Amino acid sequence: MANERVPGQPGMTYEDGPVRAFALAAVLWGVVGMAVGVFIAAQLAWPELNFGISWLSYGRLRPLHTNAVIFAFGGCTLMATSYHVVQRTGQTRLFAPMLAWFHFWSWQAVIVGAAITLPLGITRGKEYAELEWPIALLIAVSWIAYAIVFFGTVGRRKIRHIYVANWFFGAFILAVALLHIVNGAVLPVSLWKSYSAYAGVQDAMVQWWYGHNAVGFFLTAGFLGMMYYYIPKQAERPVYSYRLSIVHFWALIFTYMWAGPHHLHYTALPDWAQSVGMIFSLVLLAPSWGGMINGVMTLSGAWHKLRDDPILKFLIVALSFYGMATFEGPLMSIKTVNALSHYTDWTVGHVHAGALGWVGLISMGSLYHLIPRMYGRTEMHSKSAIELHFWIATIGIVLYIAAMWIAGVMQGLMWRAVNPDGTLVYTFVESVKATWPFYVTRLVGGLMYLAGMLVMVWNVVKTVQAGKPQQVRIPTVLAHA
Repeated sequence: MANERVPGQPGMTYEDGPVRAFALAAVLWGVVGMAVGVFIAAQLAWPELNFGISWLSYGRLRPLHTNAVIFAFGGCTLMATSYHVVQRTGQTRLFAPMLAWFHFWSWQAVIVGAAITLPLGITRGKEYAELEWPIALLIAVSWIAYAIVFFGTVGRRKIRHIYVANWFFGAFILAVALLHIVNGAVLPVSLWKSYSAYAGVQDAMVQWWYGHNAVGFFLTAGFLGMMYYYIPKQAERPVYSYRLSIVHFWALIFTYMWAGPHHLHYTALPDWAQSVGMIFSLVLLAPSWGGMINGVMTLSGAWHKLRDDPILKFLIVALSFYGMATFEGPLMSIKTVNALSHYTDWTVGHVHAGALGWVGLISMGSLYHLIPRMYGRTEMHSKSAIELHFWIATIGIVLYIAAMWIAGVMQGLMWRAVNPDGTLVYTFVESVKATWPFYVTRLVGGLMYLAGMLVMVWNVVKTVQAGKPQQVRIPTVLAHA
């Protein structure tokens, strides 16, 4: 199969080996992470599924699930797309390709380390930051390599302008490095045990500054970088408003950093700090919806393409879930609403509206655009399989989050119901029993989402088999500009 060339301008080729590797790893880890999620969802309905084996218990597999879907699936997708986008928008080769390969293999080592240590109960016990200090150090080393390659490529670009997608990717890389280093400050006492350098309410504050901004920068800013590149490319339309994209960037980046305390309402955290978190969470609605509207309106004048293009369906419906989740989050940060929602499955529904609906669908749509082009093809092996995947996944998401919303509101109302004498109307066990049908419904939704991912695996394998790794030429005029 001939290399893709710009007519009359033979030039250098892009460095797409790491892009291909991260893209295929993302698909693999997506299946693994989602399969673990389905298994622990089944455990919540039928607890005997832990089989009395400690490393199959919910408490050990749940952090494995979150790490796999966020850092393995989501992380590999972010790394594949950022390396792809930064080369195309800068018209230059990847900086330090061997360092990019080190980044790939070191990141896979982190994932394997998590898969071994978390089921064994080796954990720091911090949400999204469970991995013990040796693996956390490897994360830092791998991340430094990532930053050098990405910003080195930006620095050697042949286009003066830095496209907005790279702003979001760059902010995600810098912010996650800061978050990981500060929250990862620990005192090791053995090879696989350490204690936080912070204590008490300070530890909680630092953890949720990290925890919410892992959502804000890892799961939002980076994926918005995908949105700003792949939606215009797939729709063959310019971004609706480039000015709005810049306003969106700066407003989001500034505001997100302050929202973490809304995770600590009605705790020992000072009330003023809780209020600051709530106020900034409410302010976040404006930049979030500004970005969502900018992405959706990119299809202005081209809405008919949604009828025939399942990849666009993934990308646009992802933005719809982003808009919904970023409305729901500020709503749940209001103290009076939080008094009902906190510690209930409403929170689980909110998280998965963002994770399955926004992060999952935008990742799948971006990978469906990216993978065939990495193997010398213009489209995936089967368009109808992409369509099938879209509908299975979307119906699965709706079942999942609707079940969790209903269960969560029901739980909150049952837990706060009191008799005239002040005693509780319901025992906790009664609320668990009432929740059981919704756990089964959630499991069905998760199974559908996983089934869609398996369809994607088949489609990717067929696409890779039919093509071959592609060297894409950089125009000589730009390469030597």
